[in-house]
Amino acid sequence: MGFAEELRNQYAEDWDAAVNHPFVEQLLDGSLPDEDLRHYLVQDYQFCDAFTALLGQAVASAPSLPSRLVFAGVLGAFASDENTYFQDCFNELDVPEADRTTPALGQATRDFDALMRSALATRSYPDVLAVLLVAEWLYGDWAARAGNPDSWPAEPKHAEWIRLHNNPGYNAWVTWLRDEFDAVEPSSPQERQRVAATFAEAVRLERAFFDAALVSAAIR
Repeated sequence: MGFAEELRNQYAEDWDAAVNHPFVEQLLDGSLPDEDLRHYLVQDYQFCDAFTALLGQAVASAPSLPSRLVFAGVLGAFASDENTYFQDCFNELDVPEADRTTPALGQATRDFDALMRSALATRSYPDVLAVLLVAEWLYGDWAARAGNPDSWPAEPKHAEWIRLHNNPGYNAWVTWLRDEFDAVEPSSPQERQRVAATFAEAVRLERAFFDAALVSAAIR
């Protein structure tokens, strides 16, 4: 068992709760209220700056040119496909410009942004990978639950978010990230403990972020 799988199993309670979260269930069956999707996307979009910086730090700290090129390719895709999805949904959901650029941030959003920036500040490849791996692998896991595209919800605002995290290119990226994380498993107990703590906090915050997304249920 590699380091990635070991940590995923160690923090399975939060991981599985996020992958099978009611927010995910409603997204997958197309019943997610627009209010919840709007709130989720507005908050999620605020991670774009820190996430892009993390990918850039991965380019800088990766141990070889082949690894740098993988991250550089993902940076380009992130700046195009995913950003286009956000803007299209913001337009469809009538999200004001202020909410797209400077919304009030929820606690889970602030905490996750802080974690990404903390990992960024370490300039440590394993720490950067720990956050990237959780963010991408966990999303790949919930999106895989959607099955084949013919069973996805009809509306593009739901189906396209699934497609962005459930396609051959994305799945290959997640597999590569796991292998890369395993390959740089720290030998120092102190460093290993720090990276594991970063991984655990990222998983906890993914669950908390989904909890915070269900605003319509909280109001009722």
